[in-house]
Amino acid sequence: MHPNPVSISLSSYGADFVRQRGQEQFLDMLAAAGVSRVELREELFASAPDATALGAVVATLGLECLYSSPLELWTAQGVPDPRLVQKLETARALGAVALKVSLGHFDEHCDVMALAALLPAHGPLLLVENDQTAQGGRIEPLLQFFLRADTLGLRLGMTFDIGNWQWQDEPARQAARQLGRWVRYVHCKAVQRRADGRLVATPPEAADLQAWAALMAEFAPGVVRAVEYPLVGEDLLALTRAQVRSLAALSAGEEVAHA
Repeated sequence: MHPNPVSISLSSYGADFVRQRGQEQFLDMLAAAGVSRVELREELFASAPDATALGAVVATLGLECLYSSPLELWTAQGVPDPRLVQKLETARALGAVALKVSLGHFDEHCDVMALAALLPAHGPLLLVENDQTAQGGRIEPLLQFFLRADTLGLRLGMTFDIGNWQWQDEPARQAARQLGRWVRYVHCKAVQRRADGRLVATPPEAADLQAWAALMAEFAPGVVRAVEYPLVGEDLLALTRAQVRSLAALSAGEEVAHA
C-alpha cells in the first residue's frame, strides 16, 4: 500500500450517476487508478446491497473498504441512535475497516457509556465526522465527545472533513490542532461560495493543496486521505489517477515534520 494511501468517496462522481450505474461498477477503475480504499455510501445504494458479495469483490481487487452512513450518532433526545448496530453489521459484512457517521446532537448530558455498549470489540472502527450542521460541525461538541470517549476507552476515531468547517465558519487549522490526535481519516474538498450565497464543494487549486499539506502535519503520518469533491470528465480513470497522485503527495512536508 502507498505510504500515503488515498480513498475515493463514490459520491465524488455525482449522486445520480453513481445510483444509476451502481457503486460496484466503479471498483475496477478505482483499483486501476491506484486507489487504496473505496468509500461506499449508504445513500447511493438504490436498494440494500448484498454486502458480503460486494465486500468479496472489493477484497479481490485489493482495496480497503469504508462504509459511510448519513446516520447522526446522537439523536435529538441525546441518546445513541439504535440503528447504529445495524449499520455496524452492514459494515462488517462488507469487510469494511470502518463505519463513518456524523456526531449529531451531543452535549454534556449524553450518556457515553450507553454508546460503549453498542460498539463491537472487533471489526469496523467507528469514525465520527464533522458534518455541515450546527450540532455536528463545530469544534467544541466534537472535542468534548472525544475527550469523554477517551476516559471510557471507547474504540473510535474521527473523520476530519477539511471543507465542512466552512459551513459553520470554524477554522480548519484550529480544528486540526485540537482534534488531530483522534483523526484516522481525512475528507478533502475545497469550498467556494456561489453568487446565491450557497457553499459548494470544488476540486482543489494549488493554494488549497498547500493548506491541506499544512493540516496533514497535525495528523498521524500516513493517514488515509479521501477525495470528496467533484470528479467529472471524459476520462474518469485518468482524472482519478491524477487526483490520487495529488493527495498521496500532500504529506511530503508531513513526513519531514514528523521525522
